[in-house]
Amino acid sequence: MSRSARLRTALAGSAAVLMLVAACGSDDDDSSDTDTSAQEDNDDGEDGGEDGEEELPELTELTEVTVGYVSAVDQMGAAIALDIGFYDELNLDVTLAQPFPTGVDALNALDAGDVDFVQVGTPSIGAVLEGMDLVYLGNYSGSSSQLGIDETMAMVATAESEIDPDDMSTLAGRSIGVSIGSINHMYLLGILEEAGMSPDDVDIVNTPPPEMAVAMETGSLDAAIAWDPWPITIREEVDGVTEVVRGGGYIAYIGYIVSTREYAESNPETVEAMLTARAAADHWMRENPGEAADVTTRWVPDTEIEVAEEAMEYNIIQLDPRFSACNYLALDTTIELFNDMGTIEDSYDVNDHFMPGPILSVMENYPELFDDLPEIPEEAQITPDYTFARSEAESACPEG
Repeated sequence: MSRSARLRTALAGSAAVLMLVAACGSDDDDSSDTDTSAQEDNDDGEDGGEDGEEELPELTELTEVTVGYVSAVDQMGAAIALDIGFYDELNLDVTLAQPFPTGVDALNALDAGDVDFVQVGTPSIGAVLEGMDLVYLGNYSGSSSQLGIDETMAMVATAESEIDPDDMSTLAGRSIGVSIGSINHMYLLGILEEAGMSPDDVDIVNTPPPEMAVAMETGSLDAAIAWDPWPITIREEVDGVTEVVRGGGYIAYIGYIVSTREYAESNPETVEAMLTARAAADHWMRENPGEAADVTTRWVPDTEIEVAEEAMEYNIIQLDPRFSACNYLALDTTIELFNDMGTIEDSYDVNDHFMPGPILSVMENYPELFDDLPEIPEEAQITPDYTFARSEAESACPEG
């Protein structure tokens, strides 16, 4: 069976994506890996390429790409695009690196040249400040229609901690596990700021999410903050642990698909093909959360299907790969928050690191991949030569 035929079968429940697949010509079946059975499948008259339809930006040659991701449900787009077959449709030969425990580890791999793309949020700030020339190409999680969104984040706590979900001042003096410099760290800072507290009021313990359950079980942590599936997994695995905070709009969530400037500028067609595949995968996940959860259990180690299903329902709320002024504002707001909290001592102009052209092209060419998402406010819509101005973006982007 050809790649196109396999993809059509896998996506039988998603009419919009089926339209996208049908728009693909049979050119990718003429590549070097085409076999006799693939050619026979093309003879069934379902190879697409009808007059007037936009074809996917398929690369002329099979292009090898390595992608890094973190063991998190909100980063499953990278794996699902591979599992379902979207990369194949675009002539991308994608290899996924072994899942990284945090975005910092993923960025180290990108800096070393071990991967071509990674998905990362707050750790990119430290990387840029340390001299890494990153570019933000699209979102893997977040919102282009509003500023505050954080449904994939949660805090869990032990019964002994006596943390009151209705009174965050009870966090005072408690040991709280986060990954320093990552999105869960920022979420804690947002909670503390909302409660009128400072980081000095709690004991922040640098803890990778995979180690949080054991740390809570042994009493090393009173509470832990992480991205899904970890809060759900910890709650299920450790007796007495409950979820005390979920979402809440405490932060402007940032989750970007990034690469080095050198790679992105040298491989523009690959970048656009990658973003197209990812947008298609995100659309499929939003349409098929149950099936997406099933795929997740194969890519996030030791994740039970019930955990994946719950986490995916939160995840699809934030699956918005588009760019708008709100995404620039989210990054600038995060930098400002870290500065105010003393987490970093410098800043940078976000305009210098956004490369919006490729994702804007995908948005224009394949609107069906985004038609189920909230409309971007007119004032927040951008062009490839957009220049971010904070005051204008603040008036354009709802708080959420």
